Amino acid sequence: QVQLVESGGGLVQAGGSLRLSCAGSGRSFDTYGVGWFRQAPGQERDFVAAITWRWNGGDAHYADSVKGRFTISRDNAKNTVYLQMDSLKHEDTAVYFCAAGQYLSVAWYASTTYDYWGQGTQVTVSS
Repeated sequence: QVQLVESGGGLVQAGGSLRLSCAGSGRSFDTYGVGWFRQAPGQERDFVAAITWRWNGGDAHYADSVKGRFTISRDNAKNTVYLQMDSLKHEDTAVYFCAAGQYLSVAWYASTTYDYWGQGTQVTVSS
């Protein structure tokens, strides 16, 4: 069982930066792949970024819309996964969710792959 808590959302001007955190509780959080998804009002929940599990270090993956602007990373000593968001645009406005799946290494772009979800954190980018 893993519990996830997101933090770091807020209001920022276009072109600014935010860093989201996803803190995981429970044992063996380092065996989980973690993804970030976002959902704008009236929209589907979309994949943003993921860091997969692999015994010697996972891989980072990004949606095309955020590639080059967002960076996902993890600190296993702190049981935390980060999403650094730079050059933010108005269209990045959404509720951001982190999700985790144990030994997750495939289909990291699909929300159905993940077993555990956080409650979400609001990101608002003013234009």
